[in-house]
Amino acid sequence: MGMMEKLTAKQENVGNLVPYIFSGEILARDESTKTELVKPDSRFEKLLGVTNWMKLPAPIRKRFGKKFIQGQSVAYQGIITDMKMSKFGWAFAQAARLIGAPLPFERNSINQPAVVIVTEDQETNGQFWIRQYGREKGFPQVVHSSKRFAGPTGLEEYIGYGIGMALKLEATEHALLFKSEHYFLQLFEKRIRLPKWLVPINLTIGHHELGDNRFAFTLELKSKLFGKMIKQDAVFEDPAELKA
Repeated sequence: MGMMEKLTAKQENVGNLVPYIFSGEILARDESTKTELVKPDSRFEKLLGVTNWMKLPAPIRKRFGKKFIQGQSVAYQGIITDMKMSKFGWAFAQAARLIGAPLPFERNSINQPAVVIVTEDQETNGQFWIRQYGREKGFPQVVHSSKRFAGPTGLEEYIGYGIGMALKLEATEHALLFKSEHYFLQLFEKRIRLPKWLVPINLTIGHHELGDNRFAFTLELKSKLFGKMIKQDAVFEDPAELKA
């Protein structure tokens, strides 16, 4: 069974979700509110180019072709459907907790709830991303990052502590892929690109269309030295405000 078939089978576990758009409080769900908060966004289309952009399924173009204004956010709720870590991946994820835990660090998270919240960053014209992963015990893991349309590839992700990652986009008939191109340190106004021999790790984030207003979020961390280190899959549903 291929990856898309597996993800489609797992999406049935999502159940009855309650996605929402918020700004300190839940907003009225009507057409006038939606019109005020959403406007067209061509940032991802410009990075991919028209030909590659049109390869993507229409629902993916719809999600990445609009942005929320006035400091509003969109929240996607879902469930973790797969979580695998090698011993090297587990050790790397635990070490990364020292810089804010940007990677999932617990193996026993399958069937736990997941939430992704995207907020426009008015100052940098980028996006704030918050990912919350449920855990078998204790508080959920929360990952903060900022996507900025800058740098040599046109797209970067910052995780804090002066650490960032340049990303390259790839479009397929089923998915939009975010692939690490290089990592860097930002020290005040100085940017230091880290050599690949120092960080020999490749990260791929996938946004895969499943149909029926659902999509899969996939994370895969690989290394030439250690092979596949971390693999996480989660299935999400579009908020009611974005289904129209």
